[in-house]
Amino acid sequence: MRFVAGFAAFGALALVALPTISEAAEMRGVSAAEIRIGQTMPYSGPVSAFGALGKGEVGYFKMLNDRGGINGRRVNLISLDDSYAPPKTVEQTRRLVESDEVALIFSSIGTAHNTAISKYLQAKNVPQLFIGSGASKFSDVAQYPQATMGVQAPFRYEARLYARYALAKNPNAKFAVISQNDDYGRDYLLGLKDVLGDKYDSVVTAATYEISDPTIDSQIVKLKASGADVFVIAATPKFAAQSIRKAHEIGWRPMIFLSNVAVWISTVMQPAGLEAGIGILSTAYVKDPDDPAWLDDPAVKGWREFMVKYVPDGDLHDTNYVNSYNSAMALEAVLKACGDDLSTENILKQAYSLHDLELPMLLPGIKVNTSPTDHVPVDQMQFMRFNGKTWERFGELQTGN
Repeated sequence: MRFVAGFAAFGALALVALPTISEAAEMRGVSAAEIRIGQTMPYSGPVSAFGALGKGEVGYFKMLNDRGGINGRRVNLISLDDSYAPPKTVEQTRRLVESDEVALIFSSIGTAHNTAISKYLQAKNVPQLFIGSGASKFSDVAQYPQATMGVQAPFRYEARLYARYALAKNPNAKFAVISQNDDYGRDYLLGLKDVLGDKYDSVVTAATYEISDPTIDSQIVKLKASGADVFVIAATPKFAAQSIRKAHEIGWRPMIFLSNVAVWISTVMQPAGLEAGIGILSTAYVKDPDDPAWLDDPAVKGWREFMVKYVPDGDLHDTNYVNSYNSAMALEAVLKACGDDLSTENILKQAYSLHDLELPMLLPGIKVNTSPTDHVPVDQMQFMRFNGKTWERFGELQTGN
């Protein structure tokens, strides 16, 4: 599947935009009329629900182009399906860089997937911006010098908050964790270890799954047998729903924390059974359009208007579309700040110079900040609890850094 926002402009227009050979080499994917950017998305495969992110971002740049684009240039977002398979991610990314000659890679989904393409993009001097992963490894400036984490709370930070909350309720808590067997899942284990320290091995029982597994029922039964009274679900939507449903079916009632990438009511809580989810805890950093607190919020009204016009087939209850709106808006801010200098060097300079950027669909008080030594745009979250119908936020904003 190939989604494209905007239209290409070539020939004489490109010569007008790129007056010298050296500038042409530096300003890849840029002409007088357009900025070409690329991404890979799981429009098919085991986590196709995350394809909503790409659809929302394509819609955002359509809206932006209707308003005149960025500094007079249309944004041409080329969004390719990788089926959530890292080898396909590499193949499609090479196509974007070598055939489509994009200026940057934006918001590609997946921890293993972004890891697989990072060295290649560094070698080609292509920025890897607002990665579609909360894995803390991407904040390592030495290892990923041309990357920024996404506009989302890092997984490791999130797990630290869960550990602190559980220990505040019960200092002798025992933890069970179901996690995806990759860097996404391992980040939650690292976050727990950051807080538990030397106690980690004695109080944590972990089980993993592969994205190709049909079910994880046996892992949940094993975790219940550990006697744990805290259950951390570090899973994508399909396996998160299975975890919640199976725990409920076997009568296991621990304190449950759910990864905030899997809090969607339509794709997780409903398939798991709404009653089974009552009391589950997670974290939020964006406004949930279904939350009555935002009924009259101008930002949420603006987001709904955007969805109706530019993503008419999108599920208005799916917060993935909120995340896509935030990510696209953050990239818009970077590209606007670049002015007419859209060289890799200036794109990275502006991406690492965001200061108190307010995105209307982030929770009040959360601002986007980056610097040359800080590639984590968002580090604050607020706890929330599922009441059987919706998520209710509580407490103050917290950071896990």
